[in-house]
Amino acid sequence: MACHCCSTAEPAKETPSPRSSFTIHTSQLFDPAKLEVLSDISVVVNPVTSLVEKVYRRTESLGDHVPDGDVDLRGKFVMPGFVDAHTHIFLHSYWETPSAQQKRDESFVERIIRSVNHCRAALMAGYTTYRDLGSESMQEADANVRDAINRGLMIGPRLFVATKVLASTASYEPRNENYLGGTRLPAGGDAADGPDEIRKAVRRRIGAGADIIKFYADYRRRIMRAPPKQQHPYVAGIRFPNANDNPDNLVYSAEEMHMIVREAEMADAPAVAHAITKPGILLAVRAGALTIEHGYFCDEECLREMKLRGTLLVPTLAIAERMHAPRFEAIKAMVKLAHDMGVKLACGGDTGTFNHGENAREMELMVEAGVPVLDVLAACTLGGWEACGGARCGKRFGRVEEGASADLVALDADPRKDITALRRVDFVMKDAQVYKAGGCLQEDAT
Repeated sequence: MACHCCSTAEPAKETPSPRSSFTIHTSQLFDPAKLEVLSDISVVVNPVTSLVEKVYRRTESLGDHVPDGDVDLRGKFVMPGFVDAHTHIFLHSYWETPSAQQKRDESFVERIIRSVNHCRAALMAGYTTYRDLGSESMQEADANVRDAINRGLMIGPRLFVATKVLASTASYEPRNENYLGGTRLPAGGDAADGPDEIRKAVRRRIGAGADIIKFYADYRRRIMRAPPKQQHPYVAGIRFPNANDNPDNLVYSAEEMHMIVREAEMADAPAVAHAITKPGILLAVRAGALTIEHGYFCDEECLREMKLRGTLLVPTLAIAERMHAPRFEAIKAMVKLAHDMGVKLACGGDTGTFNHGENAREMELMVEAGVPVLDVLAACTLGGWEACGGARCGKRFGRVEEGASADLVALDADPRKDITALRRVDFVMKDAQVYKAGGCLQEDAT
């Protein structure tokens, strides 16, 4: 048997040096800060630092050929990488498998493997950043996936994660009717009541690696009064229900929400709120939540408070379209009103409740609601950075400027003329590394 450690073995090959800076040449580049599409811009990026080194307007024609090593995106619509501000990497479509069954029947390993596929699908769809708002009964595994991406072990968007969400006792935990038999679904949140418990819960989340603290301002906490079909909170299961059997009720008091935000601020972390009802929205905004997730019953009073305090709205229209069909037109009208009143928007569909890779549906629906296309693109780039924490993120993304993360996507058509172009992403760069070109995954992307 040959000895693999003998002196005749070939010497180990040296790791090739990282590629030096190169330039991306564009004819149309969207600038979300200016809400303008700029012409004839070239962008110098550095794979060693992961950053944009220089942005300049060309004064001379490049002709038919670009310098060796550069990337020619002329003829494409180029913009910063997309940011999905409300995702769940451990969920797949509820229309494949209801949430409760995913948490009950799919193994920890299966859900991790699914998350790897979800992250790849997201990146190939142009999403270079994900804000993942709750690990969906997977404990702190979202932080582990974030770290695996950051270490180069898998490809996917950069993740900003919440780990477990905060909610009061028995308000958010998955439940079923077979308690006598001992059946339990794994907890989805970090239950805490009162300021002292909440202080500890926030500290647990920070210690577990959370980038963001997510809490529930309201939820369908009386779910077991009229247990829904397959334990999904929005699917009726009682033949002749009473009126308002399973409403969204407040989960936390004003004092408790203020403690969540205050304790998160001590760790320099943003706190964000799931809030559906007007009372929940107002309490969360006044407590200092950075974003309101869903906000389906926002009215002018809520929106005035959000505008006053700089709170962002993440309206999750893509899931509302499916789950709140009877009120969907009213929800879209609320989003248009929010835009008209100057409330800042971020784009997040609650992706995972529907399939990863289909994230662009949220942008399409925002345009349907009456938000101008360029404002929607800004919500899915610069607005996403703000929703992730802005300067607290430790890096700049969602824009193309010197010193920002080199995240770029290219569409094969102009979304101002054809909104479906958002689904046809031809080129994806994240941190100055090309993952997709000509519509194909790059062989050396990992």
